[in-house]
Amino acid sequence: MDASTDRIIVSSEEEGMRLDRVLTLVYPDHSRSFFQKLIENGNVTVNEVKEKPSKILTEDDVIKVAFPEPEELNVLPEDIPLDVLYEDDDVILINKPKGMVVHPAAGHFTGTLVNALLYHCHDLSGINGVIRPGIVHRIDRDTTGVLIVCKNDEAHLCLAKQLKEHSVHRIYVGLVNGILKEDEGTLSYPIGRHPTDRKKMAVRPDGKEAVTHYRVLKRYDRYTLSEFRLETGRTHQIRVHMAKIGHPLVGDEVYGTGKCEFKTDGQMLHARTFGFIHPRTGKYMEFESPLPEYFETVLKTLERRA
Repeated sequence: MDASTDRIIVSSEEEGMRLDRVLTLVYPDHSRSFFQKLIENGNVTVNEVKEKPSKILTEDDVIKVAFPEPEELNVLPEDIPLDVLYEDDDVILINKPKGMVVHPAAGHFTGTLVNALLYHCHDLSGINGVIRPGIVHRIDRDTTGVLIVCKNDEAHLCLAKQLKEHSVHRIYVGLVNGILKEDEGTLSYPIGRHPTDRKKMAVRPDGKEAVTHYRVLKRYDRYTLSEFRLETGRTHQIRVHMAKIGHPLVGDEVYGTGKCEFKTDGQMLHARTFGFIHPRTGKYMEFESPLPEYFETVLKTLERRA
C-alpha cells in the first residue's frame, strides 16, 4: 500500500533531463539508485505511463511518484558509554565523540548515538519516529562536541522552533588550512545538494540561505585556529563555506584536498558551545565541551613549531 503519491509538473529548466535525474533534484534526500528501483517497480509514471529511468522529459510532463510505506526498522538499545553534560526530564546534552554517527542510516544501523540513548534514557520524543527519536539537530560523524536531544514531544517542538528562528547559540572551533587574512568575517553563500555527488553539499544559487560568522583565534605556520558561529544550520555548512573561500578544514576528506600531515580521522571541527532557552523553565542555559584530546595534541605540535 502506498504511503503517498506526489505529482510533479516538469519545468522548462528540467526539459531534456532523464526521469531519474529530475527526481533526485526534486527529492535530494534520495539517491538516483533509489529512484531507479522505484521506477523499475512501477511506482513512477509519466503522463500516466510507466517509463524507464532514462526517459527524457518534456516541459509540462506530469510525473506521479508513489512512495511505498517505509520499512519499520528495529533500532535496538546498546550499552554504549555516553559523556553526559546535562540531563533532566526534558533534555539531555551529550558530548559526542569523533566517529559516532548520530542516528541509524544506510551502513550504520548499530553503534549510533540513538542506540546508546535508547539504552540510557528509555524516554525520547517520538516526533522523528523510530530511526531518529529525540534528535532535533545533528553534527557530522567526525565532528565532536555538544549535541542536545529531547526527551518528549513538547521539548522537541520548542527546540525545533528555536533552531528554525536561529535563536540557539552555537559556537564551533575548527582548524583550517592556510592563513586567514581577516581577523573576523561573515560568509553568506546558499547551500544545496551537490549537482552530481549526492553525498556532498555545495554552494549553489538555488540553495538555502546559509550564514557563518568566523573569528580567528590563532594563526600558525600553515594553519588558522578559528571560531565559527552558526546563524543557520545547513548540512556541512562550516565545511562547505570554508572550502568555498579556499580554507578547508584540516582533515576534511570530502571538501578538502585529501592531504593532511596529522592523523585526524576526519575534519578538525568541534561543537564547543550550545546555548538555548529551556523548554520548561524558559531560562537560558549554555553548555561547553572542551577540545578533544586529539585536537589538543595537534595544537601542541603546532605550538612547538611556532
